[in-house]
Amino acid sequence: EEQLVESGGGLVQPGGSLRLTCTASGFTLMDYDMKWVRQAPGKGLERVSLITASGSFATYANSVKGRFTISRDNAKNTLYLQMNSLKSEDTAVYYCGKAMDVTPSGQGTQVTVSS
Repeated sequence: EEQLVESGGGLVQPGGSLRLTCTASGFTLMDYDMKWVRQAPGKGLERVSLITASGSFATYANSVKGRFTISRDNAKNTLYLQMNSLKSEDTAVYYCGKAMDVTPSGQGTQVTVSS
């Protein structure tokens, strides 16, 4: 059974940092482009970042460009999202997923940016 488990969220002050981790099981991560998406309260899903299967290319939403960095360790079947200079508007539930998937399959991890 394919499974994605997100972790690393929490409460952080504006300007702070968090590193999210996505652990994949039941499939080989290196076979897929992967993404992080988020859903803020009362809003729809927003794609935050995407990374190609090899890790050689990544894209970012304008709202996070220069602050977030996506990476992957295919040997560990793990995807990461380093989030720096966090803002209150980054508050959301963050999900990882295959780039091709329309809706997230995991439980997500809550990120709350507040003083």
